[in-house]
Amino acid sequence: MNSRRAVLLLVAALIAAFFIFDIGQYLTLDFLKSQHQSFLDYYSAHQALTIALYFSLYILVTALSLPGAAIMTLAGGAIFGLAYGVVIISFASTIGATLAFLISRFLLRDYVQNRFGDKLKAVNAGIERDGDFYLFTLRLIPIFPFFIINLVMGLTSMKVWRFYLVSQIGMLPGTIVYVNAGSQLGKLDSLSGILSPGLLLSFALLGLFPLLAKKLVEWLKQRKIQQHYPRPKRFDYNLVVIGGGSAGLVSALIAATVKAKVALIEKHKMGGDCLNTGCVPSKALIRSAKMLSYAHRAKDFGLQKTEVSFDFAEVMERIQRVIKKIEPHDSVERFTRLGVDVVQGDAQIRSPFEVEVNGRTLTTRTIIVATGARPAVPDIPGIDAVDYLTSDTLWDLREQPQRLLVLGGGPIGCELAQSFQRLGSQVTLVQRGEHIMPREDSEISALVKQRFIDEGMQVLTGHTAIHFEGRGADATLICAHAGGEVSIPFDRVLIALGRRANTQGFGLESLDVRIARTGTIEADPFLRTNYPNIYVCGDVTGPYQFTHTASHQAWYASVNALFSPFKSFRVDYSVIPWATYTDPEVARVGLNEQEAREKGIAFEITTYGIDDLDRAIADSEDHGLVKVLTVPGKDKILGVTIVGSHAGDLIAEFVMAMKHGLGLNKILATIHIYPTMAEANKFVAGAWKKNHKPERLLDWVGRFHTWRRGN
Repeated sequence: MNSRRAVLLLVAALIAAFFIFDIGQYLTLDFLKSQHQSFLDYYSAHQALTIALYFSLYILVTALSLPGAAIMTLAGGAIFGLAYGVVIISFASTIGATLAFLISRFLLRDYVQNRFGDKLKAVNAGIERDGDFYLFTLRLIPIFPFFIINLVMGLTSMKVWRFYLVSQIGMLPGTIVYVNAGSQLGKLDSLSGILSPGLLLSFALLGLFPLLAKKLVEWLKQRKIQQHYPRPKRFDYNLVVIGGGSAGLVSALIAATVKAKVALIEKHKMGGDCLNTGCVPSKALIRSAKMLSYAHRAKDFGLQKTEVSFDFAEVMERIQRVIKKIEPHDSVERFTRLGVDVVQGDAQIRSPFEVEVNGRTLTTRTIIVATGARPAVPDIPGIDAVDYLTSDTLWDLREQPQRLLVLGGGPIGCELAQSFQRLGSQVTLVQRGEHIMPREDSEISALVKQRFIDEGMQVLTGHTAIHFEGRGADATLICAHAGGEVSIPFDRVLIALGRRANTQGFGLESLDVRIARTGTIEADPFLRTNYPNIYVCGDVTGPYQFTHTASHQAWYASVNALFSPFKSFRVDYSVIPWATYTDPEVARVGLNEQEAREKGIAFEITTYGIDDLDRAIADSEDHGLVKVLTVPGKDKILGVTIVGSHAGDLIAEFVMAMKHGLGLNKILATIHIYPTMAEANKFVAGAWKKNHKPERLLDWVGRFHTWRRGN
């Protein structure tokens, strides 16, 4: 901090001296022309000293971002001539610019990145990927002041050597033009003689060069691919989609809708995880368990006693019936009718233009990889001996576990743990962190945890699994926690520790498609891999592993795959909602409090307790809250969390508002039907309005009404 303060004071002192002593009067065209001959005479007598003094002064002016660099460049041309002038000024300007870059980085980058880090993620990624082209373009166009470029680039993650090298090359054409103008000093009457419309147009045309260079690089990449994988003269398909889950189905459907010839390859079941092992079966299970919970709450609804008998196997069979009923929506027959060539088999990508399936090779202009993800299974000693369950294998159960251990307190673990507890299993939920549902604010997860405990579940947070012992009904899990070790007996164990992308087994390895550190397929903002014609979408690439985001990405992937390079769209992650279907439900869009604090984003909190809502009281669901984060002093919504009955439905109004830039005042001005749960959204907007009522204006209004009463 002391060194930063010292540098700041030194820079401020030098800049102040420049203006206090009016040094700028010597950096004008009139002064340069009047002293032209004197400079030439001094240079003739003291060449080395003149170059050193000029070089140092140029670096200082540029490093401090002072006005006068253009005049000094002219002076360099006038004194040293074109050849020497270009060499001297090219190095002096680049060194000075780099010093300005470093000063900006030293004084401001940490603050800017910490304060606006979430907003700068895309900028930092763009600089990392294409920063050379951005900087080169800006250097070639003098419409953009160079000192601003130096300072702004210092706030990014660009490497110093890259900045120096690109600046040296990028400023060279402009330097040559200015130095040449300086060598003709006698013919110049003003700076407008340099920055003429014709010359500015020339600079602008120069600015197109890096864009053309970028296109050239992309073309060379394509050529490089073709060297190893010859491009067919004709293609069987415009698009081949690998994976018949949510992302793959939507991709194929969009392609067929725009009359492209598309093939969809699925090796297992159409509908993917969502239909067969994920969203659909889990929600069917949750619904059955909730019906049983209503019976246990008979007194809440004025009923003395309600008994429900059920067979666990029949509950699980109902889930299969639900899947069968939805299955036609994702069936081979439906997509075939829609114009998709559906192929069931193992896909193998042989080249960027060839996919082999069932011994047949399909040639295609583009490929979309939508292979989804699978449950993550940790390498815990003894795990293979306990016949563990995952969200994929759970649905084969027909005998209810009496003691179910759920390892993982995320959304999947919480939903399934509560369902089995309500169905009569004694569930123990083990979470390594201090909170279940760790992505949510602490008071939100606490509400859900308390409901679990009230329903008889054992919830162990802050417990880390060490190893399994035994097998079958004698199995136990040994966990470490603050008080030492604990042994947890169980009949069956469900592993619910997230999901891993399916990136292997279908040819990506042989093509050396890049895999990110998260284990997902690396993709650019257009959902392209490092192969320009291979795209990805869904869980296999992330960053969100939700069915609705997979469908969202599928639109971008398919449109970009079919219409690039004529038109491409960057995928939009600005407003992503999600819900966890526990009881109470938890739904969220945008920032919550813990994320806003981590990112240093200023916010206000407005809450409304659903225990005050008429419809919730009538339904005996008067619990939970609506929590809204807004920009301080404004009604702009930064994020919303709802915990309560039907939260996943209620959040939709806020998703729409955030997507289209509507604030809480608009929600407050919207009529909501009475009595509905949706009124909670209006009431939280009313709470915000009450907290921001204009007290002074209302005081004057009160006086007005007093006056009208004649008092």
